Amino acid sequence: MSAHEPSPKPAASRAGLPLPGFRTRLYLTWLILLLVFVGFFLSFDLKFSIIIEKFPNLAGFKLGPNGFLQGAALTLFLCLCSMVCSVALGFAAALARLSSSAVLLGVASFYTSFFRGTPLLIQILLIYLGLPQIGLVPGAISAGIIALSLNYGAYLSEIFRAGILGVAQGQRQAALALGMRPATIFWHITLPQAMRTIIPPGANQFISMLKDSSLISVMGVWEVMFLAQSYGRSTYRYLEMLTTAALIYWLLSVALELVQARLEKHYGKGFQR
Repeated sequence: MSAHEPSPKPAASRAGLPLPGFRTRLYLTWLILLLVFVGFFLSFDLKFSIIIEKFPNLAGFKLGPNGFLQGAALTLFLCLCSMVCSVALGFAAALARLSSSAVLLGVASFYTSFFRGTPLLIQILLIYLGLPQIGLVPGAISAGIIALSLNYGAYLSEIFRAGILGVAQGQRQAALALGMRPATIFWHITLPQAMRTIIPPGANQFISMLKDSSLISVMGVWEVMFLAQSYGRSTYRYLEMLTTAALIYWLLSVALELVQARLEKHYGKGFQR
């Protein structure tokens, strides 16, 4: 085909039918895949009366027997607290890795190496069972937040460091030539540009944290996974409870994906074509 020949038209256009827009095709794809998944789960012969009965507790619409949060509400509480703490830890560790101090670099590199190199479940148990040996007795929820924060802070530190290093040195040099102070350059020039590359992998870590919070159920915390397993044992209907738990985790993940999309759009304004 020469450069002057027109490109072949889609079959729908050649037949005189209007081709659906991109968004329409995207939504149709999602709808078809969703129907396939629904049909797959309906083949399990689920007992929906049990799902309807237990769903308010799994979703966290009701308080637990101790008067505190349970189910998805407790999972969100754990994750939000852990997100704030892990961002602070990750940012501090990233700055330490970028510093010229051998002590700070040693502490930060040891921290990231240990918490990235050991399983999260072991870390949860070490904190929950180990701290009482030195006189500190954390509750199950506190131990879960500490473990999630330390673990994901180690991963976020590398994401922050990569994002900061990814900003062109010419940006800093141009700002120095204008007489700006290093701290001002970092907070107003380097970091905002780094956020564009930090947000996608950072949000991915938060979604992983949402799912990994199910490991805290080993300490008896009444989050989604703990309740799903408990109700499954008591009713002998595991598939109903596990399917409901999977749906709740998916909906929470979709909510985080929407937040991620908004943040990407905000910090990517200068790069949009």
